[in-house]
Amino acid sequence: MKTRGAWSVIGAVLVAAAGCEAPEPSNTIRVSGHVEATEVQLSPDVGGRLLELRVAEGDRVGIGDLVARLDARDVELQIARARAERAAADAELRFLLAGARPEDLRQAQAQVDAAAADAAAVAAELESAETDLARFEALLTASAGSQKQRDDARARAAVGTERVRGARERTAAAREALARLRAGATREQRDAARARVAAADAQIAVLERARADATVVSPVAGIVTQKIADAGEVVAPRMPLVVVTDLDNAWANLFVPEPLVPRVTLGQAATVLTDAGDRVPGKVTYVSPQAEFTPRNVQTADERSKLVYRIKVSVDNRAGALKVGMPVDAELTLP
Repeated sequence: MKTRGAWSVIGAVLVAAAGCEAPEPSNTIRVSGHVEATEVQLSPDVGGRLLELRVAEGDRVGIGDLVARLDARDVELQIARARAERAAADAELRFLLAGARPEDLRQAQAQVDAAAADAAAVAAELESAETDLARFEALLTASAGSQKQRDDARARAAVGTERVRGARERTAAAREALARLRAGATREQRDAARARVAAADAQIAVLERARADATVVSPVAGIVTQKIADAGEVVAPRMPLVVVTDLDNAWANLFVPEPLVPRVTLGQAATVLTDAGDRVPGKVTYVSPQAEFTPRNVQTADERSKLVYRIKVSVDNRAGALKVGMPVDAELTLP
């Protein structure tokens, strides 16, 4: 009886002790995932031979740093030809805008004066021929002249009439030529010349852009994580040369069990943990609106068929502790 009573007392004490030492529920959860970062493939917009590649894998580059340079000699020749064509078009435009030279105007005026003088001389000859025709007509009426003389005079008068008409037309043509010189180029001619200059400028701009595109600079700051081409190779337009990864602003893609997602908020503090013991502070910057099954490469204590939500924890990784693809865990304190 005493033995059974003693064991009962000991059991009651152990149960009480066990109840006192039971851990309280914790608001801290641990989730798993992997590291990602922005990767930018640097490529030229034009093709050609790669003359120089200034970076190697592991090098750090900044925004605007020169990465590669392609052969642009063909483009340089095309630019020289386009500039020569532009100079010719500009000279033509300036010629049209300047108008006729004084020498040309004096020459055209002289041609007008000469044509007018010829017309006056021919008109005088016609007047003389018509006078002779009238005289011979009178003589023939009085039976004092011959019909042949009258016919010859009539022929001279007809020839003189035609010569006067031709002289007047030549005078009018000379005056029209003088008026054109004084008026200068037409508006359509000037517009066409300006269009040719503008077309040459556009061609030069296109070629200069192609020359600039032969030099590849980094649009982002980061680390060269992959080198795809080497100097001396002929690369095609938009062919990647290197990959630059912004590891300083990496993030962790993590997966939170569905029952805990309502307690995760944007801007919430989190700590990313590596297998090496690194603790990198961060904050939640994205929560997926759709559930999914736990990825195969994420090891958690829960069943793999359980629904989870992907979240993104952005960190300051300037120390370089996190690498792309690295499996990590994260601790979040839920409200």
